[in-house]
Amino acid sequence: MEPVSIIATETRPSPWGVNTKPTNQCSLADVMSEQLARELQLEEESHIAPQEALSEETSFLTGEDIDTSSDEVLAQMLQMQFDREYDAQLLREERKFNGDSKVSISFENYRKVHPYEESDSSGDEVDWQDTRHDPYKADKPTTTPKKGFVGKGRDITTKHDEVECGRKNTARMENFAPEFQVGDGIGMDLKLSNQVFNALKQHSISEQRRSARLHDKKEVSTAEKAVDPKTRLLLYKMVNSGILETINGCVSTGKESVVFHASGGSMENGEVPTECALKVFKTTLNEFKNRDKYIKDDYRFKDRFSKLNPRKIIRMWAEKEMHNLKRMQKAGIPCPEVVLLKKHVLVMSFIGKDQVPAPTLKEAKLGLEDAKQAYYQVLSMMKQLYDQCSLVHADLSEYNMLWQDGKVWLIDVSQSVEPTHPHGLEFLYRDCRNVSQFFQKAGVSETPNERELFNIVSGLNITSDNQADFLAEIEALERLNESHVQNHKKKISAFQKDDEGPPRLYDE
Repeated sequence: MEPVSIIATETRPSPWGVNTKPTNQCSLADVMSEQLARELQLEEESHIAPQEALSEETSFLTGEDIDTSSDEVLAQMLQMQFDREYDAQLLREERKFNGDSKVSISFENYRKVHPYEESDSSGDEVDWQDTRHDPYKADKPTTTPKKGFVGKGRDITTKHDEVECGRKNTARMENFAPEFQVGDGIGMDLKLSNQVFNALKQHSISEQRRSARLHDKKEVSTAEKAVDPKTRLLLYKMVNSGILETINGCVSTGKESVVFHASGGSMENGEVPTECALKVFKTTLNEFKNRDKYIKDDYRFKDRFSKLNPRKIIRMWAEKEMHNLKRMQKAGIPCPEVVLLKKHVLVMSFIGKDQVPAPTLKEAKLGLEDAKQAYYQVLSMMKQLYDQCSLVHADLSEYNMLWQDGKVWLIDVSQSVEPTHPHGLEFLYRDCRNVSQFFQKAGVSETPNERELFNIVSGLNITSDNQADFLAEIEALERLNESHVQNHKKKISAFQKDDEGPPRLYDE
């Protein structure tokens, strides 16, 4: 019998990534010999070390306890290797997408799940998200059944038990608003009486309401020396468009507005002064609740007046000051020059120098000669304002007149009205009284009293000696003027002028 020879066939690539070497030809007797078996065993043991040094991607294939005879296990191992490669590629894409950005995007939801991977956490570590008992959360008291008591005999406990009620009140504190800090009572058997719990509950509700009010007021109102978010956005847009270079800070505050200093930029339709004043009208009516009486009876804005929308009133208030300033500027009266109006923000020229506003007549320390010069300027401006501009300042005092370069400047004319206003003559008399009292205290002997100054400015000839009768005649003229206007459906002045001015109050 001839010896049988075993011929090694050509080997195919192994699916495990490890190619086996082709075996040499040998006879059947050599295969059955023990010496050849030992040599093969030693050769197999010599290959164990290189297999352990394989890369991480193929190391899981050479595990000791893995049975590779099952196709299912092989498929799971291949799927695991694919998932690892997919997660590694996803991580590289995530790092490339985020780059150096401070805000990063996570692809964690797109990663594969590896049910056969061992957890990195130790066996003693507990995942609190998977446990039903949270050690950092107070134990909830046992509920009392519908019958109202638990136990029997002497061990009976009703729902009115002091200890049980105290524990229930402590647990119910979790239902308070998140802003209300209730503290941390871990490991403490806290018991709150009904009186204490009710007081805390009422305090929590009141604090929540107060916080909501403060938040709403902060969002929609202009505070002292500050602006709300909408106004701040308007100012940012002015800076971004190049109309203003910078906004330097607040220079003055009043009952109706806040004034900021700004450095002027450029504008296509006109020139922007080097120094500008931003007058931001306050969006709350708390400090100036009676401002509507200055505008609701003004025929220029009467049809547009609506007391239901405060923001529209504020915009109308700013628009009114812009129109009044343009009238004064056209008549040659020293006043700020209007640059731009955006909603309730009015941009004007700045009266002052190097971010320092001009002092008011109240703040300026004027000598006697300067006081006389200021008086004659104010008298001339009041007559110009009444005759040429057909306006009454309605809030003229030493606080609304600035002294700059030996000249008096009028500011704050948002409340100014026409003489045909139902209270126009009363406002004029009040202005005359303020001016007369200030310059008389300043020592200007030429200053007349308020009744004489009123007749000089208005051109009327009211001869009453006392103040009460004088005001009564003014009110009678206003009533007559209002009736005449309503009958003729047009606006007329309450005075007669020689220079072809408006018609008289009544027909002669």
